[in-house]
Amino acid sequence: MTARPPFALAVLFGVFLSLPATPQSQTTPLAVFHRSDYERPLSDLQLLGKRIFEDVNLSEPKGVACSSCHDRKRGYQGANRSPIAAVALGSRPDQFGSRKTPTIMYMAYSPPFGFYKDADHGLDKLEARGGQFWDGRAEDLAAQPATPLLSPAEMNNPSAEAVVEKVENASYAPMMTAVFGSDAFTDAKAAFARLTQSLSAYESSTLLAPFSSRFDDTLRGAERLTPEEARGLALFVDPQRGNCVACHAGKPQSKDPTDWLFTDFTYDALGVPRNPAIPANADPLTFDLGLCKRPGLETILPKETPLASLCGAFKVPTLRNVAVRAPYFHNGAIASLRDAVAFHATRDTDPKRWYPLLKTGEADKVNDLPPAYKANVIVKEVPFDRKAGERPRLDDRDVDALVAFLNTLTDKGMR
Repeated sequence: MTARPPFALAVLFGVFLSLPATPQSQTTPLAVFHRSDYERPLSDLQLLGKRIFEDVNLSEPKGVACSSCHDRKRGYQGANRSPIAAVALGSRPDQFGSRKTPTIMYMAYSPPFGFYKDADHGLDKLEARGGQFWDGRAEDLAAQPATPLLSPAEMNNPSAEAVVEKVENASYAPMMTAVFGSDAFTDAKAAFARLTQSLSAYESSTLLAPFSSRFDDTLRGAERLTPEEARGLALFVDPQRGNCVACHAGKPQSKDPTDWLFTDFTYDALGVPRNPAIPANADPLTFDLGLCKRPGLETILPKETPLASLCGAFKVPTLRNVAVRAPYFHNGAIASLRDAVAFHATRDTDPKRWYPLLKTGEADKVNDLPPAYKANVIVKEVPFDRKAGERPRLDDRDVDALVAFLNTLTDKGMR
């Protein structure tokens, strides 16, 4: 098992310490915890979480499980057979999300949401980091599972008690009592905390952080990158070319896969084009402002950070398994991985490629933010430091090489 960094352990242990009861020792016949070969690495608690995660009876109406929107073959994200590629379909046919489903792979490594020193640049400036979801609204992995279970646009349960009742009547209910004791369901509030603990434990398991990609095998010396893939990696870490590593963090001198999470868990405003396919965007006055609308943000905001400066910022996603997670960005506005890479290079040098045209013939740049917040968009960091008509930091051949490298980040079993 690959070692977890300290903050990942803190998140995982925090799940357990915050709950009203800890798992009990195993006294139930082993048949209750029957495992497939794939599930053998899981503890009893994690296996229980997997059963809950895959239960299509936990939505209202029935038919949608956590796994419906977090599909293993798609890097644990997905859209639940939605006719709109960018957003997931809820348990009711007229309910859609407003953002692309984020992957939950490797999210046990995300620190709790907060403001931290800018470690990437050695600055004392505090920056938002960590948490779960695109806007960090769940403080940590322990808090994450409750949101989709109770959201009207997702699994649509009317209350925590309703979820508990469904789990109590499920075929795997004996696993709950085996793990937590005979009174596991006695108090509904405590029972809901236990089942979300189980989900968090599964999401923290090695099945969702296998470090089994070709890139990982290369770090271990068991594989070699092709010349094009190696060139893509060189561009990825080059501060004057791709500079991808500035946000999609990795340690170029390290052979430890856990030093290559391909995200620093911070929040950036990239100025991604508006996606008209999202139902919520039918109203031209509706904008998804991201981080600045995170509930409770004002209470922990550093005094020197204006709230408005965080509008338009979304969490930097891991690039692990990115090749199987189309479409891209928080609103799914970009369909292909190649275009997602090219957007970074040519957003400003060729804006007409990405944004609709105004009546003047100019591109309506950063059209998914109100004018007051467009200044928040990154324009000084490579490769976003180019202007219209200038040569981009990356040419077409560079983009191809980066895509080739990104394809090496796909874990085994994800295709």
